[in-house]
This record gives sequence, C-alpha cells and structure tokens, in this order.
Amino acid sequence: MLNVYDTIKNFIDSIFQPPISFLDLAIERLQSVRMVIAQGLDIGQYFRVFGDLPTEWQMVVTSILASTVLLGTLLTFRSVMRMYYAIKEGVHWW
Repeated sequence: MLNVYDTIKNFIDSIFQPPISFLDLAIERLQSVRMVIAQGLDIGQYFRVFGDLPTEWQMVVTSILASTVLLGTLLTFRSVMRMYYAIKEGVHWW
C-alpha cells in the first residue's frame, strides 16, 4: 500500500514541479530586487522636452494633458456608474 502512495505522490509531484519551480524562481528574483519603492515616478524627465517650447505652447500642451485626464476620469466615472446601475437593476429583479 505504501508503494502505491509513493507512486501517486511522485506522479502528482512530476505534474506540478514545473509551475512550482517557476514560482520559486519568481519569488527568488523578486526578493533579490533592491529597489526603493517609495521613491515614486519622476515624470518631469519625460516632459523636459516641452520645457524648450515657448510659454504659449507649454500652456497648450498642459491644457491638452489636463483635458485628457479630465475626459479619462469622466469616462471611468461613466463606466462605473453604468456597472452600478446594471448591478442595481439585476439585484432589483432577483
């Protein structure tokens, strides 16, 4: 009976060994990363190219970015509200 148990255990271990070894490797790599998480992202280095533009063009670029963020926020709000009303309607008739 013990031999059957060992055979089944070895078979199951052989099936799950590749994903387990991959996850162990991922954990090892993530633990080896020595990165300061609280540092944040400096987006100023990406927008320095706009610093060479005249003031009027900088305002245009700033307005375009602000309107893009505003429209994205409104679209996200609209999607969340649609989902809320769909769930509310589904629960209402349930």
